[in-house]
Amino acid sequence: MRVIQAETIKTTIYDLILKASYDIGQDVYNCVKNCAECEKSPSGKVVLGQLIENYDIAARERVAICQDTGMCVIFIDVGQDVHIEGGDFTETINEAVRAAYSDGYLRKSVVRDPLYERVNTKDNTPAIIHTRIVPGDKIDILVTPKGFGSENMSAIKMLVPADGEAGVIKFVVDTVKNAGPNPCPPIIVGVGIGGTMEMATIMAKRMTARAIDTVNPNPKYAALEDKLLEKINKLGIGPAGIGGSTTALKVNIETYPTHIAGMPCAINIVCHAARHAHAVI
Repeated sequence: MRVIQAETIKTTIYDLILKASYDIGQDVYNCVKNCAECEKSPSGKVVLGQLIENYDIAARERVAICQDTGMCVIFIDVGQDVHIEGGDFTETINEAVRAAYSDGYLRKSVVRDPLYERVNTKDNTPAIIHTRIVPGDKIDILVTPKGFGSENMSAIKMLVPADGEAGVIKFVVDTVKNAGPNPCPPIIVGVGIGGTMEMATIMAKRMTARAIDTVNPNPKYAALEDKLLEKINKLGIGPAGIGGSTTALKVNIETYPTHIAGMPCAINIVCHAARHAHAVI
């Protein structure tokens, strides 16, 4: 049994939040830069150049990539041979969020009551925490602060097996088309297929943080990712929604076994400020 102090978890998450908020991933940076060279629309090319400039300023001056610094979504895989000492697990995570958003001058956007009072919690807590118990003696942490311009464009549809690949393609492409400029393109599209309703949405969210220079290990789904990306970019929405050939940077798909009667399909979209950071304790 390996003992890990709660303070170590807190410090790690604190650092990851600041890193995600200030430093765009190299995979996204490179992709946007390449797209700027290939973009057919002159105005779209200008927008992509401005995004690169924005990434550079944020990293250099240690300021937020985007004014919407998001609601913290944290995926944590805890090894079954780990024992955590020195603090409550959930509260430790929220302490890290509270401190990072204060020290990092990040906008606090969380409201306590979602429907009626909608009073700001003033510290961006509570976080959204997805925990899995896995083999081993390590803790794997993925932090992804999620802005709601793109989050609001998410969708779930309970497809049936007869809908097949064509049904998935139509749903994904129609969702992006209907979103238009709202999610601040160029976007990354996370798709979850299978499981149950909630499982599909969690997979889709996780896929927004999968490196865009990777492909699905299953050749059929890798081909589907490429097919969806091509169709989305033919919509002509373009950077910032002002037209062009770069509406999406990547489509990432994750799947899970499902019931014989169903084929849940969820879509989660993240904007060009595709913030995420990862560490293993």
